[in-house]
Amino acid sequence: MFSKPKPGETVPQPTNANPTEEKIKPSDLRPPTMEKRATAPVPAATPKPKPAASVFSTDLTITGNVHSSGDIQIEGTIEGDVRANTLIVGETAVVKGEVSAEEVIAHGRVIGRLRGVKVRLSSTARVEGDIVHKTIAIESGAHFEGSVQRQDDPVGKPQQPQAVRSQQQNTAATAAAE
Repeated sequence: MFSKPKPGETVPQPTNANPTEEKIKPSDLRPPTMEKRATAPVPAATPKPKPAASVFSTDLTITGNVHSSGDIQIEGTIEGDVRANTLIVGETAVVKGEVSAEEVIAHGRVIGRLRGVKVRLSSTARVEGDIVHKTIAIESGAHFEGSVQRQDDPVGKPQQPQAVRSQQQNTAATAAAE
């Protein structure tokens, strides 16, 4: 490599023997700009996987309200209101209180008002209370005692009956006139 060539050995010569002829441009000394850099394609953002539902097992009894922005599956007993994104009331579950979720699937017992955009009572469901829903499905064999009311937003602020709204409007108009 750095030794003298042996007799009879040819040494490759640089193509440009005179180093002054090779010109170095100032742009060769600067780091490459964004236009010159090779960029790897940016991978598409992968959606976060949906977290697993919180499960309250059969040996669990809760006294008090339960609120979650995620999904809940109840197999035990809850004495209090339950609010979730999706709520599954298992066959062994008993809920004594108001149930409110975007989607409610009842396989067990609910004693109290049930609110949901999508409500499904399976054949093993036992519901004692009013149901406020946007869509409802009741399988053959389900036991239900109460009233059913359809609302466009059953989970949001409860809508007042028309008679109550009219009375409040009259009261407000009378107060404004005085």
